[in-house]
Amino acid sequence: MSNDKKPGTPKDSHYAKLRRAYRDQKSGGKPTHRPRPNIPPGEAAADGLLRLYGLHTVRAALDNPRREIRRMLVTRNALERLEIGDRSLPFPVEIVEPRDIDRITGSDAVHQGVLIEAAPLKPKALSALGDTPLVLVLDQVTDPHNVGAIIRSAVAFGAGALITTSRHSAQESGVLAKSASGALEHIDLIEVRNLAEALGELHESGFQTIGLDSEGPAELEKTFSGERIALVLGAEGKGLRHKTRETVNALARLDMPGVIHSLNVSNAAAISLYAARRHLTGAKPT
Repeated sequence: MSNDKKPGTPKDSHYAKLRRAYRDQKSGGKPTHRPRPNIPPGEAAADGLLRLYGLHTVRAALDNPRREIRRMLVTRNALERLEIGDRSLPFPVEIVEPRDIDRITGSDAVHQGVLIEAAPLKPKALSALGDTPLVLVLDQVTDPHNVGAIIRSAVAFGAGALITTSRHSAQESGVLAKSASGALEHIDLIEVRNLAEALGELHESGFQTIGLDSEGPAELEKTFSGERIALVLGAEGKGLRHKTRETVNALARLDMPGVIHSLNVSNAAAISLYAARRHLTGAKPT
């Protein structure tokens, strides 16, 4: 096959070099690119549904028999990465472009080319708590990014449940689920109306409840006792509420030798869960 395209003349190459030099000068030597347009989130899902997005989040939701999914929007690339194969899905699947999902989630959401609309998971009552030896209790932590990260750590360290208040707590959302990176589907969510009463029920069930406080009187590792532990964390800034502080069995701190003596609540949760798991498995922290 012949090539009808004629090679550029020396004059053409000269002007092409000049154009490149001009572009490089304007961009400070960096490659020029068009900025991604800022697209605000679209309207909320109808009928109380949630929009969950991201590969790990959606894959975990697909594998959770308790998750009721209504529809999926997915790019061809994301569909391959989900590795669904010939699996028959009981809901509509629409092949779309990434910008179609951007119009729903907004361009700031890292959806990775897949979004599902699903019913929220139904929280359980405290009476449904099983025989798990480790639970996490949140005292009015409202930031969905923090709660999602906490859920991820809770699942990683084998906590059996996350207990929150029905009011003044982060609700299940796309942001929370994305921050949990699939862990939301692997832990029991328990909602209580009165946290102090719930802590009392945990005491009756044999749990030692430990409230995390940067000024707690004892180091966390030296506070553990018994075979069931409930770690209680408060909101950023205000920490544990007064009633919660009065109700827990102990207040403890994470001993930090640096000039900063407090951590983000999700980081504090991860460290506390690690220490509690070591105690429960019989390993003594160094």
